[in-house]
Parts: sequence; structure tokens; C-alpha cells
Amino acid sequence: MTGRSRTGVRLTALVSASLLALVTGCGDGGDTAGGGTLVGLVTKTDTNPFFVKMKEGAQQAAGNSGATVQSFAGKQDGDNQSQVDAIENLIGAGAKGILITPNDSKAIVPSVDKARQAGLLVIALDTQLEPADAADATFATDNYQAGLLIGQWAKAKFEAEGKQAKIALLDLNPNQVSVDVQRDQGFLEGFGVDVKDKNRIGDESDPRIVGHDVTDGAPEGGRTAMENLLQKDPGINLVYTINEPAAAGAYEALKAAGKEKDVVIVSVDGGCPGVENVKSGIIGATSQQYPLKMAQLGVEAIAKFAQDGTKPQNTAGKDFVDTGVTLISDQPASGVESKDSAWGLQNCWG
Repeated sequence: MTGRSRTGVRLTALVSASLLALVTGCGDGGDTAGGGTLVGLVTKTDTNPFFVKMKEGAQQAAGNSGATVQSFAGKQDGDNQSQVDAIENLIGAGAKGILITPNDSKAIVPSVDKARQAGLLVIALDTQLEPADAADATFATDNYQAGLLIGQWAKAKFEAEGKQAKIALLDLNPNQVSVDVQRDQGFLEGFGVDVKDKNRIGDESDPRIVGHDVTDGAPEGGRTAMENLLQKDPGINLVYTINEPAAAGAYEALKAAGKEKDVVIVSVDGGCPGVENVKSGIIGATSQQYPLKMAQLGVEAIAKFAQDGTKPQNTAGKDFVDTGVTLISDQPASGVESKDSAWGLQNCWG
């Protein structure tokens, strides 16, 4: 662990040696002993550009609000224990609040309960806890809407071209965390598939679905999952992916099989590499989200809570604060609003 402060104020905190942690102090009062506002940021990993941008947003907001951000990350997607350890350390360090993208949206709840009982404000970023009200608030993309948009786009494209779809779904991991389920089910509903139980991946009986596999949200996982599903049915022509790193891996598998020109890939993220892949035709459409905004709003909310006890209010009609989503594609589909890759590159992250 390294500790540093833009104002020269020293941050003292306990950090588990098993975690990869970055500590950045910003603003006027980062020293916990001196009464400054300590904010914990706990992301799924520290390698995905999405979470790198989140950390950047938190640090920027801290610089404007006189807070100090202490950041932790899981060792890989799905690593719940490291996040449990991070919460324990933040409670002990006297944090006023925690921002967390949960690796397991159910298993982390007892630790979140402990933090809230200790008086911390806990805000989920991007991925809702299960149940959602286990956190004080959630700042997130509408992940169901993100999936719905790419599903609607794919449906319009396949109908316009008179093609019958054979669908592969490349999901996150076996835990079926909320973000994974919402994107997957949103995509299928947007494409016109009866998903049966909206809260469960894989119970559909639509013959157009070849199958589901998991990727850990990484290129290697995307490639392996794509290879597995191609073995099941080489005729796959539509691939949904949980995120753009998984999409990049899927494309490599398709290219190795000589099928990259015959398959449409859709995804969610809106990172700069992903939007470049939209521009080059590797990804047909992606739903762009805004992690920097999530983290900025989260830090601001914790600083406000520390000041006067005010808690954030959800977007009207939703059980979270909606930070926005935009469909990015260079192949506009009838009836589906989108922006092109040039716009996407102006608004991307990573």
C-alpha cells in the first residue's frame, strides 16, 4: 500500500496486506485523526478500465469536497472475501462512507449491514445489492435498460435483414449478480424472448438461444466462452456479452474460427476501446455508461452525509440513482435511438 496526499496531509489507515490498495488524499481535511471525511472505494478489480475511471472520478470529487479516498479492489471479478476485508478495514479506519461495486451482490450484504450499523453511509455503484435496500443508495446505469437497448437494436437489425438469430450469451460468472442478470434479461426481452423468471439467467426455452457461458468480464473468459458455444453450434450469428472486454475475447474466437464476418456482437460499457471496436465494426452496438459520474456523485453524497446527515434520493420511479445510458452504433436501427461512434468517443472512458 502507498499513501499520498495532494495537500500533504497524512492519511493513516489499516489496510489488509492481502488487498491491492491505492490511497489518495485530496482536499482540506483527509487525516482521520483530524476529523476529515474518509471515503472508501471498493471496486470489483483494479484492472478493468471501468473501475480505473471510477477511481479517477472519486479522486476528482474528493478534491472538490475536502474528502480523502481510500481505494480497495478484489483480486478478480467474483472475489467477495477481499471486499469483506476492505469493509472491515474501512470501519476500523473511521470512514464516513463506502462506495462499493459488489463482486457478489448477496454475499456482501452482511458486511454492508455491519458498516451501516457502525454509522457509515454505504452506496453501491453500478451493481445493486440484493436486496437493493441493503445499501443506503445505489448510483448506477439502468442495467436492464442498457441490455434492452442492445436487444432492441439487434432485433431491428435482424428483422430488417430477414435473418433468423442463433444467440450466444456471454455472461459474467455463476453468481448471477444483479448487473449480470439485468443486462442479460434486458437484452433478451429487447430481442423479443420470453425470459420466464426475470431474476434468473438461463431458464429460457426459446429455440433461438444456443446457450449461456461465463467470462469473468475478461477477454480470456470471452474467448473461452465463445469457443465453448461455437462447439455447441457453429451457426451462432448473434452474441451478447456482459461487457466490452468479454466482447473483444469473443471476437478473437470468432476470428480464429473464420466466422467474424458472419456474427453480430453487442455489448455494454462504452469505454474508449469498446467504442473504437464499434467504429471498426467488431462490435455492432454497445450501451455506454458513465462510471466517472457514478463515483463523483457517490463521494459528494458521502461528504454531504458527513456534513449534515442527508442521504441521497433515488431517481423518480426507480430504486437507484440513474446515471444514464446511451446506445452507441454506426448502424442505426429503425425505432431505436442511438449515437454514432464519433459521439461515443467524445464521451467514452478508459
